[in-house]
Amino acid sequence: MEQQIRFCTTSDGVRIAYATVGEGPPLVYACGWPGHLELEWERPFVRDFLETLAEGSTLIRYDMRGSGLSDREVSDLTLAGLTRDMEAVVDHLALERFALLGLGVLAGPVAISYAAAQPERVAQLILYSAYVRGDKLVAARTQQTLIDYAGAFGVPFFDVSDHPDVDIEQQRYIREVLKAAASPGMQAALLKTMFSIDVSGVLHRVTMPTLIIHGRGDPLIRFELGRELAAQLPQVKFVPFEGGTGAVWVHRDVLIPEIRRFLGVRVATQEPVSVPAAGPLTILFTDVEGSTALTQRLGDARAREVLRTHERIVREALRAHGGSEVKTMGDGFMASFSSATRALECAIAMQRAFAEHNEAAEEPTRVRIGLNAGEPIAEEEDLFGTAVILAARIAAKAEGGEIVASDVVRQLVAGKGFLFADRGETALRGFEDPVRLYDVRWREATASH
Repeated sequence: MEQQIRFCTTSDGVRIAYATVGEGPPLVYACGWPGHLELEWERPFVRDFLETLAEGSTLIRYDMRGSGLSDREVSDLTLAGLTRDMEAVVDHLALERFALLGLGVLAGPVAISYAAAQPERVAQLILYSAYVRGDKLVAARTQQTLIDYAGAFGVPFFDVSDHPDVDIEQQRYIREVLKAAASPGMQAALLKTMFSIDVSGVLHRVTMPTLIIHGRGDPLIRFELGRELAAQLPQVKFVPFEGGTGAVWVHRDVLIPEIRRFLGVRVATQEPVSVPAAGPLTILFTDVEGSTALTQRLGDARAREVLRTHERIVREALRAHGGSEVKTMGDGFMASFSSATRALECAIAMQRAFAEHNEAAEEPTRVRIGLNAGEPIAEEEDLFGTAVILAARIAAKAEGGEIVASDVVRQLVAGKGFLFADRGETALRGFEDPVRLYDVRWREATASH
């Protein structure tokens, strides 16, 4: 794909640069902070994110007033002025109906303001890291300090650029684009605008179907602010995830599938979803023991290294044993298997890999695994139902380094050579009758398992 850059003019006379890429129904990408259409497109990791986002759609992006390729000398940096930038692009392209996407910082309020003013034109609204009131973002005593700092040096997006999920090249890119996109004075003015924003008075007019995605560990826009927004909209789907950085391309595996599902976009080149159809399945859950305490003790960066080890070992084992990754919950996985034997073999392979890693690791990775079998309900690339809930409850009963299975799983693999130790009947939260559980004695299992 190649983007096409053109220009249009706002109602107050500002020239705005915009870019289009892809083919299909229009998807307007509201600008949330000073950017640069050319510099962004030159970085492979950003371009790949944008090209993937554009598959099945015509993606329309623009540089906000005062930044990038748009007019630099502007005075009106209010929310109304920023909304006029997007309005000019939409009117110039004569878009009658389109999906509107806002990915962080000021993009949420800009998209909400436009959608409230033109609800007949916005078919679907998608918001990531959005909020209602800017005065809730940071403490009042901190706001002016940040504005003064930005005026001298630019906005200190250290929590974004120095996150462990953002490598050195990407950190350097964030700093370069921020410096090239807009002056420190403009960034300070935008911070002042952000802290004064309040869209609560127009939310009643945001009546179109809305998708809100928010990371629980978002360092810029706290998770509870996104939840607060979702609670006030009538047609909303709220998707929380275990995110921890404002760099949107880092979360492409969450954002792009959710956006496509919401818009009904079907991409011919898209890899098939690995979640199997409903039927008899064995469900496996993993969970890193004490992950919250781990973060408090080690700090974000070192704790993230432990979680990366967990993710690598689990995914390698799933690939080797034919498992389907259903979803990840930050410090745990949910997976499914059409064979209980392969599920148990996979669980044993995981624990052996963790044990081998821990022999030389400065910080051991202790993971609990739980398994159950049944007929879950398949819906929107996820699995639901009693079989899934029971598997999660069983995993919670395990200790780090243990594999615990239900009696159903034990019976399904009878005669296959697995070793079990009866834990007896156990009360599980949400289940009226106790459930008989078994420890899988994986350390004593033969090499074939």
